Amino acid sequence: MTSRLELGRGVAMLVALGFLMVAVFMFLIMSKRATPVVGLIAVPVAFGIAAGAGLGIGDMITDGIKSLAPTAALLFFAIIFFGIMIDVGLFDPLVKLILRLVRNDPMRLVVGTAVLAMVVSLDGDGSTTFIIVTSALLPLYMKLKVSPVVLTVVAGLANGAMNIVPWGGPTVRAASALGISPSDVFVPMIPSLVVGLIVVLLFAVQLGYSERRRIGTLELTDERLLVAAGSGLRRSGSGSGSGGNGDAPRTGGGSGDAGSDDGQGFADGLDPQRPTLRPKLLWFNMLVTVTLLVVLVMDVLPIPVLFMVAAAIALTVNFPRVKEQQEAITRHSSSIVSVVAMVFAAAVLTGVFQGTGMVEAMAQWLLEIIPAALGPHLAVITGILSLPFTFFMSNDAFYFGVMPVLAETASTYGIEPVEMARASITGQTFHMQSPLVPAILLLVTLAGVPLADHHKKVLWRAALVSLSMLVVGVILGQIPW
Repeated sequence: MTSRLELGRGVAMLVALGFLMVAVFMFLIMSKRATPVVGLIAVPVAFGIAAGAGLGIGDMITDGIKSLAPTAALLFFAIIFFGIMIDVGLFDPLVKLILRLVRNDPMRLVVGTAVLAMVVSLDGDGSTTFIIVTSALLPLYMKLKVSPVVLTVVAGLANGAMNIVPWGGPTVRAASALGISPSDVFVPMIPSLVVGLIVVLLFAVQLGYSERRRIGTLELTDERLLVAAGSGLRRSGSGSGSGGNGDAPRTGGGSGDAGSDDGQGFADGLDPQRPTLRPKLLWFNMLVTVTLLVVLVMDVLPIPVLFMVAAAIALTVNFPRVKEQQEAITRHSSSIVSVVAMVFAAAVLTGVFQGTGMVEAMAQWLLEIIPAALGPHLAVITGILSLPFTFFMSNDAFYFGVMPVLAETASTYGIEPVEMARASITGQTFHMQSPLVPAILLLVTLAGVPLADHHKKVLWRAALVSLSMLVVGVILGQIPW
């Protein structure tokens, strides 16, 4: 009796510490009292020690680092590869096409951002999407004086909604954890995805209209805008603040996540007169990029390995001299350091969460407090819970740790595992905004936007997108009410 009581107290303590740790971390980040790197390291260490981890916290953090090391390698070489492709001019034709469509209208620019992010997100990789979108559009945002926060919000929402495609990860995880087919999970949710994308476009229109009213339009031609965006970005981003409301155009500095030079290598690389252009190698670089994306979708090799090989080929062919290769890597070093540092810092939080048992304790506590009368509605409850759960833990932890417990409980009420899986993926738009997602860290770093500013504008919108997808699934009968 005593041991059971002590066990209950121990679980309750882990639950309290887990929720308090999350609250403290979010407070420090949102109030800008700590950078994400500091918050992701200091807060979990303090709470891990309070939870009784002792010296074992070292092993917990090491396990977290091991689990995220492949992701860090992926981002390291993805930044190098796409940075080279930007340097040599692969994306210049795309930028010129966007310029013709956007012209000088902030509304068109923001809506174009959403559409471009949706299309590029079809490859299932958020990092690739954000690198391409940021490199193509950030110079236009800066020159038209549109807030870069709008770019991160719209791109983050679009990619988050598209994250439920089967080859993107979450759907496969949900299907694997519950022993069902990914197509049975995804195909019935296509109408929900369509509605989610429509909601994203509506937010893009709203944000674009707001920016249009704030700044009006500028009379710039296509080529003049491309030249000005590439050559003038450093001058426009020389300040260290982000304005009174945190939404003014900026490229770094201040209390944000990026240094004063983060992301500028990508944007500056669009100068049509830059010496790194390789017009004679355009078709070769296009072939390498397309091949990389095709092999990535085929899933024949680990993604980090693919980007390592692709980066080596791109460096060797485009910059045959050793000095040129070193300069090419150095041009994007600030972005690499910022992103990889945050990935490894995030490993501290995930390691402590898992190692101390906080995740399991919090999940079990939530299951216990759900009244029996709500059992038949467990699929909808799972869809709602997927927002905070996937925000504060990895998809692996949620789908392989929490979902089997939820699905087993739901089965007693006649809810099929595939229905639980469909409900669980609706929270992915909210999940993609988490500081534990390396891709979103890459996005805010390249755009020079503080994570706190991004969260202030994106979280409630992401929640509405996720909930709209859940509601459509319920209305169409794909998710039982």
